[in-house]
Amino acid sequence: MFTQQLINGLTLGAVYALIALGYTMVYGILQLINFAHGEIYMLGAYMAIIVLGVLTAIGLTAISLPLTILLVFIISGLFCGAYGLTMERIAYRPLRHAHRLAPLISAIGISIFLQNYVMLTQGTVDKVFPHIIPSTVVEMAGASISYLQIFILAASFILMAALHLFIKKTRLGKAMRATSQDSRMASLVGINVDRVIAATFVIGSILAAAAGVMVAMYYGSVNFFIGYAAGIKAFTAAVLGGIGNIPGAMLGGLLLGLVEGLGAGYISGEYKDVFAFLILILVLIFRPTGLLGERVGEKV
Repeated sequence: MFTQQLINGLTLGAVYALIALGYTMVYGILQLINFAHGEIYMLGAYMAIIVLGVLTAIGLTAISLPLTILLVFIISGLFCGAYGLTMERIAYRPLRHAHRLAPLISAIGISIFLQNYVMLTQGTVDKVFPHIIPSTVVEMAGASISYLQIFILAASFILMAALHLFIKKTRLGKAMRATSQDSRMASLVGINVDRVIAATFVIGSILAAAAGVMVAMYYGSVNFFIGYAAGIKAFTAAVLGGIGNIPGAMLGGLLLGLVEGLGAGYISGEYKDVFAFLILILVLIFRPTGLLGERVGEKV
């Protein structure tokens, strides 16, 4: 049972890590908790169902399953990236120099708006995502791991590694690090801070969209409320690893998934959400800077 729950926990934790990266990137630069980020993840899941339906209708699924899956990820990512950019321009940029409570209230408002927007346009009934990846399982150390779990783990780690390399090696990544450390000094040396912040929202939204697609594939159904619970857990993962710390968000997401998986396996699956919030409370009490420490600079 331990190995099986370990695999299940890592699969779930990889998804939490992708969402947590969006939280921690935005907080690292703006010192703002984007509470609408969970709804971007939810939009990605819904968009995946819509795109898959269109591709199936035109017959692409029967021709090439890998190409279908790739297009679902790309189109959902671009869609959510555009939402993230729009959200930053409309809800956050005008409040950049306002009191700290103003952008926080704006974030909560955007979250409620997106929930109701999806509820009204897509309905309150759960939407089904067809199981397009074969349900074949591989036996390993007395546990079973499905092809879908292998795919989710591999895709998540590839995306996290790509983000790490992007932040460390690219020009925009260096600009993001500079803006996070000192936004005023970054602007004085020629960095377009507004563009960097917009890019941060877009990248975080694309990662959240990828997580939404994976969850839709894993559970087979989505609803308009999934963004709230996943967003809170991803925020917990970001705090656990160290808010503003990108490796910390990855570590926090994986650890949170493991705690949920092992807790559900050995205690009760009914209390799996409780474990996440218990972890958040304990971290805030005993180590509020997270396992790897906070990395935040001056507010823009």
